[in-house]
Amino acid sequence: MATNQSVFSDIARDPLHPAPIYRDEQVIVIRDINPKAPVHLLIVPIMPLTSLAQIGPNQESLIGHMFVVAEEMARREGVTGTGFRLVLNQGSDSGQEIDHMHMHLLGGRTLGDMG
Repeated sequence: MATNQSVFSDIARDPLHPAPIYRDEQVIVIRDINPKAPVHLLIVPIMPLTSLAQIGPNQESLIGHMFVVAEEMARREGVTGTGFRLVLNQGSDSGQEIDHMHMHLLGGRTLGDMG
């Protein structure tokens, strides 16, 4: 587990923080402050993992839970029928800006080819 603290760690640690639109014992969900689509949510583990390289057998259920929460949030945001994209950036070459692993949920418009 990482000891680095990030803005996500600060939000996750504060049970009264107003930013999360969803919170459970494993993750928080917040709206991206610089959205790339009409729906742009971040699914953030409360455990301060900086990267997928830190994922071990004990975190497999956390990763699965992130996908379950993503689907629930897509339904709540009304993008399940039209489609949505899940992105997990890994490292600086991918565009990861915050050293706290998180998944982007994007939808609400045609997102197009990633190539």
